[in-house]
Amino acid sequence: MGANHESRNEPIVVAVDGSESASAAVVWAARAAQASSRPLRIVTVVHIPGFYYSEPYLAESFRDELEESGRANLADAKKLAQQTAGPGVNVTTEGHRGRVANTLVELSKTARMVVLGSRGHGEFTGLVVGSTAVAVLSHAESPVVVVRGRTVDGAPPNDGPIVVGVDGSEQSEAATAVAFEEASVRDVELVAVHVWSDVSVQPSLGAVPEDPHWNRIQAEEELVLSERLAGYRERYPDLSVRRMVERDRPVRVLSGFAEEAQLIVVGHRGRGGLAGMLLGSTSNALVHTADCPVMVVRA
Repeated sequence: MGANHESRNEPIVVAVDGSESASAAVVWAARAAQASSRPLRIVTVVHIPGFYYSEPYLAESFRDELEESGRANLADAKKLAQQTAGPGVNVTTEGHRGRVANTLVELSKTARMVVLGSRGHGEFTGLVVGSTAVAVLSHAESPVVVVRGRTVDGAPPNDGPIVVGVDGSEQSEAATAVAFEEASVRDVELVAVHVWSDVSVQPSLGAVPEDPHWNRIQAEEELVLSERLAGYRERYPDLSVRRMVERDRPVRVLSGFAEEAQLIVVGHRGRGGLAGMLLGSTSNALVHTADCPVMVVRA
């Protein structure tokens, strides 16, 4: 990520549409704003499908109805955010017209992160599998958080570690930088997970963890992870960091941490991503299935 993402003036942007899922996203975003001393910007987007414009009066009436509903949603969300974060967080609201994904991608250019609920109303229905989510996750310039998984009183718990996937790619480096900062401002443990696999040491081929070849690769990968984290450990000397090196599929290992994690952070595309893919297989799978909020970070 570029140096511009270090500014404390960059807001956390959260999208709302009146759904319970959006409310959970507001609570998560408010807590994040409080922890990082950043402003919180709550936005809603009114989109009128093109076919309504065949009858201009119908389109205008529908737009007025949606904008009135949007103002009510923004007011409710602001109240919830202020109750969650307290008076120290600057909370503002904005109503926009246009396509939801395009608007959020544009706002991401000046945001610390964009926060979305996992499911909602209108264009947010089925968000984590719909075109809106795919577009935002694929094209946003800031990190994108999909708030999903277990909740307490409608909001994700804010205890537990932050977990980051480390694979040595440029996207992973960006994710690692963000994860260290997020763990630091929350004063929670960071779990850095590096996953390796090698067909020559598959159990089905007779290899076991005690096999010398297996042990050699494990030791080499532990050294790789240590080197990847060295600079961050110097920058965050007081942060508790747990290093994990596993042999398995990355999504399986990272999902296994969802029970204890308050947030999983991954790169937009990892080392194994195919050129031209908009969203990597690991990040795509996690935003669909992880039992906790997931942050996807672009380099």
